[in-house]
Amino acid sequence: MEPLERLELVIKKYAEKNITIAVAESCTGGYVSHMITNISGASNIFERGIVSYGNQAKVDLLNVDEMILEKNGAVSKEVALQMGEGVRAISKPCTIGIGITGIAGPTGGTPEKPVGLVYISFSTSQKTAVKKYVFKTNRLDFKKKVLEEVLQMLEEYVS
Repeated sequence: MEPLERLELVIKKYAEKNITIAVAESCTGGYVSHMITNISGASNIFERGIVSYGNQAKVDLLNVDEMILEKNGAVSKEVALQMGEGVRAISKPCTIGIGITGIAGPTGGTPEKPVGLVYISFSTSQKTAVKKYVFKTNRLDFKKKVLEEVLQMLEEYVS
């Protein structure tokens, strides 16, 4: 099934259950939010999307701790966790916060943090989980793969 078809089903299920989401994106530059809002009815479940590309935006908009950024870097499990929790906290009422931070490439990678590395957090009032992926592909396909993983998380939440 195509991503837009999957999103349409997620939006329908979430609307039926009054589940809302907010997304904080760094390396995907708003792609996930863009794809969600391509679906009619998204406004019933989509509270907001924030593109926090720079570190200061993460601090100012999402309340990411500057010390965590300095210690772990923007592309880290810890920052992804704070992004997901932060976007959910500022988007009241909101059921789910998603945080995405990574290195889309083709430049910017290191041996410890290679191009294609991404952390995606999924935050609810009960818990926040972070998953790590490495997608060895071009920049646009990287964003598409991140969307697929976010979709998987959203689908699992209502299954």
